[in-house]
Amino acid sequence: MKHIFSYCLCHFLLLLVTSFVVTLCDDADVTETNLLLRIKSELVDPLGAMNNWSPKTHVCNWNGITCDDDVDRKHVVGLNLSGSGISGSVSVELSHFVSLQTLDLSSNSLNGSIPSELGSLQNLVELQLYSNYLSGNIPKEIGNLKKLQVLRIGDNMLSGSIPSSIINLSELNVLGLGYCHLNGTIPVGIGKLKNLTSLDLQMNSLIGLIPEEIQNCEKLQNFAASNNMFEGNIPSSIGSLRSLKILNLANNSLSGPIPTSVSYLSNLTYLNLLGNKLNGEIPYELNSLIQLQRLDLSRNNFSGSMPLLNTKLQSLETLVLSDNSLTGSIPSSFCFKSSKLQQLFLARNILSGKFPLELLNCSSIQQLDLSGNSFEGEIPSSIDELQNLTDLVLNNNTFVGSLPREIGNITTLEGLFLFGNFFTGEIPAEIGKLKRLNTIYLYDNRMSGLIPRELTNCTSLREIDFFGNHFTGSIPETIGKLKNLVLLHLRQNVFSGPIPPSLGYCKSLQILALADNKLSGSIPHTFSYLSELYKITLYNNSFEGPIPNSLSSLKNLKIINFSHNKFSGSFSPLTASNSLTLLDLTNNSFSGPIPLNLANSRNLHRLRLAYNNLTGTIPSEFGQLNDLNFFDLSYNDLTGEVPPQLSNSRKIEHILLSNNRLSGKIPNWLGEFQELGELDLSYNNFSGKVPSEIGNCSNLLKLCLHHNNLSGEIPQEIGNLTSLNVFNIQSNSLTGVIPSTIQKCKKLYELRLSQNFLTGKLPFELGELDELQVILDLSKNLFSGEIPSSLGNLMKLERLNLSFNQLQGKVPTSLGKLTSLHVLNLSYNHLEGQIPSTFSGFPRSSFMNNSRLCGSPLVSCSGSTSERKMQLSNTQVAVIIVAIVFTSTVICLVMLYIMLRIWCNWRKVAISNADGGGVGQKKEEGRWVCNDQKTRNGEYWKMNSFGFIPSPDKNNSVTTTCFFNIKMEAMENANI
Repeated sequence: MKHIFSYCLCHFLLLLVTSFVVTLCDDADVTETNLLLRIKSELVDPLGAMNNWSPKTHVCNWNGITCDDDVDRKHVVGLNLSGSGISGSVSVELSHFVSLQTLDLSSNSLNGSIPSELGSLQNLVELQLYSNYLSGNIPKEIGNLKKLQVLRIGDNMLSGSIPSSIINLSELNVLGLGYCHLNGTIPVGIGKLKNLTSLDLQMNSLIGLIPEEIQNCEKLQNFAASNNMFEGNIPSSIGSLRSLKILNLANNSLSGPIPTSVSYLSNLTYLNLLGNKLNGEIPYELNSLIQLQRLDLSRNNFSGSMPLLNTKLQSLETLVLSDNSLTGSIPSSFCFKSSKLQQLFLARNILSGKFPLELLNCSSIQQLDLSGNSFEGEIPSSIDELQNLTDLVLNNNTFVGSLPREIGNITTLEGLFLFGNFFTGEIPAEIGKLKRLNTIYLYDNRMSGLIPRELTNCTSLREIDFFGNHFTGSIPETIGKLKNLVLLHLRQNVFSGPIPPSLGYCKSLQILALADNKLSGSIPHTFSYLSELYKITLYNNSFEGPIPNSLSSLKNLKIINFSHNKFSGSFSPLTASNSLTLLDLTNNSFSGPIPLNLANSRNLHRLRLAYNNLTGTIPSEFGQLNDLNFFDLSYNDLTGEVPPQLSNSRKIEHILLSNNRLSGKIPNWLGEFQELGELDLSYNNFSGKVPSEIGNCSNLLKLCLHHNNLSGEIPQEIGNLTSLNVFNIQSNSLTGVIPSTIQKCKKLYELRLSQNFLTGKLPFELGELDELQVILDLSKNLFSGEIPSSLGNLMKLERLNLSFNQLQGKVPTSLGKLTSLHVLNLSYNHLEGQIPSTFSGFPRSSFMNNSRLCGSPLVSCSGSTSERKMQLSNTQVAVIIVAIVFTSTVICLVMLYIMLRIWCNWRKVAISNADGGGVGQKKEEGRWVCNDQKTRNGEYWKMNSFGFIPSPDKNNSVTTTCFFNIKMEAMENANI
């Protein structure tokens, strides 16, 4: 009976314990289920990754949940919701899953920080939270996860330093901390992680040295620390990592040479050291890395020759040595026939010699880049031995000669980059055999001839750039066959003729540049099919005619430059696009008003319509162009005022409205344009004062208001324009004085104030404008006083014009120091004294109409004094001459009188000596005898040669009596 009772008691106790254990297990399932449901409630699950997380389903059957294999105890050991699109934060509740071995929430949109409580998950083997938006520091409690083998928390926004506790993770195989914002250094004890196979620290802001202790991570296969700020040398101890397959230290600040110990890494397949400050020669020992597939040493400071040989590195597929200072030529034994080399990039070094024929042995090469070196000579005709070549990049060398026809045999060729050389001759017609060719860049060479029609057989072509050659003829009519063409750049050649209409069938075209040629004709109507076109430049040609209305269908146009052609009519079809950023129609014959819908291009920042025949007013709608930077409407026939709405364009830097018929006042709101650098309102009808608000345009470099009807004074605020280079306000009606504040415009190199009514003295402060170079023109004003000696400080000045003023005093000797001066005009003033001797080379016209000015090129100052004295003597001489003339006249008259007396006496003597004759004869003879004088026979009047002897009878006058008597006698005879 006793035994029976004992047996029953034991059985009861066993059932009780079993029931208790089962109850505990059920409680464990319920607890984990409730925790997971609580975690689910905190997350956003747009893709329904947790839809089957329900109490109706056992937790071990939930998506992403893994339980252990214990039949009696079903604990959650794995949670994997990677790439499920969930968002929210990493729940602290996860710390209660003490059996958890794998936690993978990677590639989601989780935010917040990593809970430090996760450090209590002592059984955790994998923690993967990478590719989320987690922030904050890495919790130091991570170091408590002694069993952790995989820690990948990179590609987040984590910051701070790597916690030193991480070196306690002795079982760790994979440590992924890349693509975060971590700073600080690599923990010194990193070498304690002896099981580490992968260390990813790339794309952070880590600094300091690469620790020597890294050598203790002997199992390390992948070490990626690129794109940080590591400095110092690459530790030679890195050669101890014999298991290393990938070493990526690119884009740091590492310096010094490559340690030769790197050559001990016999398993290395990938070595990337680009973008550092490494120098010295590339070690020849690297040729022992026979497993190496990719080697990139570009963008460093390596020098010397190229020691690497593909004959040694037989597994090499990619070799990149660009952007160094390597010299010499490519080794003759570089390649071998069975080479695996596919990519060889040697760009931007100092390599020289002819095209390396050694490379022709590398028939496996697909991409060859020798650009930016000093290779010369011709491309060999045997280039077609590179039958796998897809990209031939030889630009920016000194290659010469013509392109070999054999290049057409490389049927795999996709990219041909030969720009920046000295190639001549024509494009071979064989180029048309390259059916895969998608890019051909021949710009900046000396090639000539026609574009072969065969080129249009390359129907895969997407980009053609022949800029800056000497190609002639017309654009091939069959250009329309290139249906995939995106870029056509033919600028700066000698193409002629019209644009072929078939070009409009290149419907993928986005960029068309035909500028700087001799093309003519009109724009084809087929251009309306170019719906993808966003940039078109036709400037500097001879295109003419109106713009086709069909072009209004080109809604993607952003950049249009038709300047310097002969287009006419309205340009309205070009304004249909609302995406314009640049419109330049300068120097054409466009007419009519400016289209209002141009204002719909709200991103327009450059508008140039100068040198056309546009009429009407400036549209007020332009006030909507808030991004406008360059505004040029000069040389048109625009009228009206500047619209006040334009004041909204606060980003404007250039306003050019000269040579129109604009009127009204200069707007005060211009002073609000803080970015304004150039303002030209010249040759208009603006009136009123110069607004003082212009002084607020502190970045103004050029201010031209000349040839208007401005009045008033030059505002004092002009001195605020401390960056001003050019100030031209001539030919207005300005009054007052030159403001002394102009001395603050220290950067002025051109100052023109002529043809105004400015008065007062020239300010002494002008001499402080020591950058004045082009001209200082103050002519045709009303300036008075003396020329300030401070002008002698303008040592760079080339032209000085002070003419037509009322300046007085002497020319300052300090002006003689202006050795750069080659044009000088001081004429029409009241200057006096001696001209500085250094001005003797200027013409007389430079000083004319200054009555008291002397010295070369005028008369010398001593000659000037003698001249004034001689001028007084000449007055006296003039009086003397007049007296002499008068005296001479009197003497002549007296002499004439004497000669008549002599003649009369001679006749009297002749009659008295006659012996015969009657009364009639005597009477006749008496007619020639003066009256009242007695005739004496045989007696003559006594005369001398210098005078005459008067009659003894004073009453017998000898004036006109003789003449009178003769006349009377004649009258008597007439009466007889």
